[in-house]
Amino acid sequence: MQLRPASTAAAVLVLSLAVFLFPSPTEAHNITRILAEFPEFSTFNHYLTTTHLAAEINNRLTITILAVDNAGMSDLLSKHLSIYALKNVLSLHILLDYFGAKKLHQITNGTALAATMFQATGSAPGSSGFVNITDLKGGKVGFGAVDNGAIDATFVKSVKEIPYNISVIQISKILPSPDAEAPTPGPSQMNLTALMSAHGCKVFAETLLASPAEQTFESNVDGGLTVFCPGDDAMKNFLPKFKNLTADGKQSLLEYHGVPVYQSISMLKSNNGPMNTLATDGADKFAFVIQNDGQDVTLKTKLVTAKIISTLIDEQPLAIFSINKVLMPKELFKAGLAPTPAPAPAPEADAPSPPKSSKKKHNSPPAPAAPADSPADGPAADSQDQTADGGNFAPRLSGQGIVAGALSLWFAIFLL
Repeated sequence: MQLRPASTAAAVLVLSLAVFLFPSPTEAHNITRILAEFPEFSTFNHYLTTTHLAAEINNRLTITILAVDNAGMSDLLSKHLSIYALKNVLSLHILLDYFGAKKLHQITNGTALAATMFQATGSAPGSSGFVNITDLKGGKVGFGAVDNGAIDATFVKSVKEIPYNISVIQISKILPSPDAEAPTPGPSQMNLTALMSAHGCKVFAETLLASPAEQTFESNVDGGLTVFCPGDDAMKNFLPKFKNLTADGKQSLLEYHGVPVYQSISMLKSNNGPMNTLATDGADKFAFVIQNDGQDVTLKTKLVTAKIISTLIDEQPLAIFSINKVLMPKELFKAGLAPTPAPAPAPEADAPSPPKSSKKKHNSPPAPAAPADSPADGPAADSQDQTADGGNFAPRLSGQGIVAGALSLWFAIFLL
């Protein structure tokens, strides 16, 4: 079959549009693989992985790594810093901007301040998380931590550059920083509930202290733990429902707010999909879905969509985030239903009968009697303002999908 001239021109136009509308995806960088090609940075590479900084680097779109060779790392390791202080020092060597060799020698006014990952964690006091970059005489470029007040290292060479995505450059030695090297208590030495109470999650912390779930959280810290604690207002509004759960149900709901692995905020921002929790037990999945919308991170169940609103701590192996709603697992709250309280005594003749609900089911197993507790309202009110998330799992047709379909149709027409 031969194409008519008009059809050929149209086909070329369609294919050209497709190239502009659907550019080939850029391959994500992997700092571990990059440094693996250079044995002189093997120690630096190892500790990027050990401190989980490698994963955070890979999740960044624009980044510069100030790498030091094995001799430079030996000088750092001789200080016998804790793994948490070591992470702070290495974080100071990760710049949140792109600096290739050419840009380093063309710094405006000869000097620049670069923010680092140490600054981004919130652990750096004042401006100590910044690095001063200075264009020196003789074609040299100097680097120094702001809190140290000196130029301590110089540019050696460019190791790997992918403009303007990632730049790995070698500097002559580790940047000394009193603030980064300061002793940092390990998360296992911290009081989890005290930390939550001091940062707007007091009600959740007190509820956790009264439950066996508290021990579950504590026993998982050293191996890695991420906690999503509901804020005080959200937890107070949820307490009537919580009181009507069985003892096992209460423990499962609290453990549902913990994940047995460390997930930094940057990891969560790139980790869409289901995530198991401390409550997961075989067939009882007790999982929720992580989804991202720009810089917002949301946690979705069939009944609730909660959003991370603040970071209490994010230091490997522990991360604690505050969320704006209590997570409600479908294993405890069937669609539209709250846990059914134990049968109450029949109301007296003059007592008004409760309104009937068309959504209420009668085959739910009763929970143990709790006379002091009032019956919980069903989560229907919650699901109304949160839009029961069964619909959130349905696939959506993206704008690119529509354009692709249109292009395919045009292409088929003009080839006929």
